[in-house]
Amino acid sequence: MANFYNCNRCPAYCCSYPRIPVQDEDVRRLAKHLGLSPETVARKFTKKGDEPGEVILRHQPDETYGSICKFLDLETRGCTVYEARPGICREYPGTCRCGYYDFLSFERRVQEDPEFIPSTFNQPGK
Repeated sequence: MANFYNCNRCPAYCCSYPRIPVQDEDVRRLAKHLGLSPETVARKFTKKGDEPGEVILRHQPDETYGSICKFLDLETRGCTVYEARPGICREYPGTCRCGYYDFLSFERRVQEDPEFIPSTFNQPGK
């Protein structure tokens, strides 16, 4: 199935989701990739989520979306652990289309600006 989006043209919107759940296997994969113990990765990069038993990735401050995944490079907007990224990131968006990419492409055409990024965090008064 062909994908109708290009993640390299997106400012990493999906990485701004407040809850990016991870499983034990994700923590182990990240630990191996980073050369750290699973316990260290869990302590440094995850926290308890809102749902019982849920573990989510920690965030860092971000000028575009307010906060974003701790593993996102804020300059390149690329994932620093792409090869070892969590399963949910590997599966996203779960279809051949990404709704945000469709929205972003539309806005860039309408604004006549190929780099346009809609964000309430960059608007005056917000």
